[in-house]
Amino acid sequence: MGAVLEVLALHVGDARRARDGGADRLHLVGEPDADGKSPPPDEVEKICSAVDLPVRVTLRLREGFGTDGGEFVRLRGLAESYRNAGAEGIVMGFVNGHSEIDVEVLSALLDQGDWPWTCHRAIDSCLNTEKAWATVTKLPRLDYVLSAGSARGVEQGLDDLLRLAGRGYADVMMVGGGLAPEHVPWLTRAGVAAFHLDTVARLDRSWKAWVDSDLVSSWRKLVDEEWAKNHRH
Repeated sequence: MGAVLEVLALHVGDARRARDGGADRLHLVGEPDADGKSPPPDEVEKICSAVDLPVRVTLRLREGFGTDGGEFVRLRGLAESYRNAGAEGIVMGFVNGHSEIDVEVLSALLDQGDWPWTCHRAIDSCLNTEKAWATVTKLPRLDYVLSAGSARGVEQGLDDLLRLAGRGYADVMMVGGGLAPEHVPWLTRAGVAAFHLDTVARLDRSWKAWVDSDLVSSWRKLVDEEWAKNHRH
C-alpha cells in the first residue's frame, strides 16, 4: 500500500481540482471555520456525482466538539442522508465535559449505521492524549484518526505524533492541520502513510481560494517519494 492523500473540499470545484491533482479521497465540510461543520446533503450529492473518489463528510453541527441529546436525532439523520447522497463514510469526533472522547455519543451514532469513519481533530482537544487514542481506536469501523498531535497544529504536535506512531498507531494516523512539507519525511519514516490537506492545498492558504490542482500534485509527488524512500521492500 502506498501513501494516501486526502483533500478537504467545500464544493464541486474543489473536488474536481483535488481529483485532477491526484487526491485519493475527499473530506467535505460545509463551513471551513473552526474545524468545519456539516454541509447540506444536496451539496454532498453534487460532489459525489461529479468525481469518482471516495468521499467522507463531516458530522458536526456546532463549534467546539461537544453535542447533546437534542442534536443526536439530527446527527443521525444527517449521517443517513450523506450515505444516501453517495458518501463513502463519515468524519466525526465528540468530546465530553471531562475533555475525553465521548464514547456514549459515538457508540450511539455507530449503532445506527454500517459506514466506516474517521475520527477528526476532536482528539487533539482531549486532556489525556494517550487515553483518547486508546479509547477511539477500540470503536468499531474506525479506519483513520485525523490529528495534528496538538490543537495548535502539526508544528507543535509533531513530537507527539511521532511518539504515538511508535506506540502502534501509525496505521490509523492521518496527519493534517498545519501540515508542512518538512514534516512528511519524519512522519513517513515513523510509518505514517495518510496525509490531509486543508489550506495548504489553496493559494496563499486562503479559504477564499479554491483547491489548486498544482499544489495537490506537488504534495502527491512529495508523499509518494518519501513513502517509497522509507518503505522499499
